[in-house]
Amino acid sequence: MSDALLPRLRVMLLEDLVLVRHGMELLLKQEYGVDIAGSFCTPRQLFDALKEDRPDVIVTDYALGATETDGAKLLRSLHLHHPRVRVLVVSSHCNAATMAVAQKAGAHGFIGKAEHDSELNLAIRAVAAGRTYFSRHLTDLASPINSIHRSDEPGKGLGDELLDTFKLSAREHEVLRCLLDGMSITAIAKKFSRSVTTISAQKHSAFRKMGLCNDRELFKVRYQRG
Repeated sequence: MSDALLPRLRVMLLEDLVLVRHGMELLLKQEYGVDIAGSFCTPRQLFDALKEDRPDVIVTDYALGATETDGAKLLRSLHLHHPRVRVLVVSSHCNAATMAVAQKAGAHGFIGKAEHDSELNLAIRAVAAGRTYFSRHLTDLASPINSIHRSDEPGKGLGDELLDTFKLSAREHEVLRCLLDGMSITAIAKKFSRSVTTISAQKHSAFRKMGLCNDRELFKVRYQRG
């Protein structure tokens, strides 16, 4: 079926980068016949709009500005206050761990910003139709994470006992909690007004103390303790 014969969908966009947001608006309207019901740079603007209108799909970035709520909290809030709204995450943080956190927090779809624009169209239409759509090349990587028992909240399961068990510093602990919320090293550095080098060093120090080699092993520890 050609795009001209597909039902017109109404989408709200949440993206803090103006050029990216405007580019998505033009692409969706001109190439795929999608109506933009609203285009916002902050979660507050989005939630204000949702008081008056309900789109078919919300397309949102995962990591917004350093002063904004993180992606997992945003998704949980949308799920809590607007449970009937379908949500697709389009993120530059395109890795299996972030996708797993987003899915658990309430996302109905997740793709990377590096995907072809046709993938965005397919994802929006799948999510609007009540299906899920998760980036194909990440699904296999995420399956070991998704198969492990999960805790109720991202970051939960790495409690204060870890500070004693693994002799983590308070700053190492908060870096790990942010990683489990799907934040990048750069985003964490902005959040705490530290350098990327400092955050990276704190992450690797914590990994060394816990005997971890990569982010996937960190998520495995979290889920096993959930």
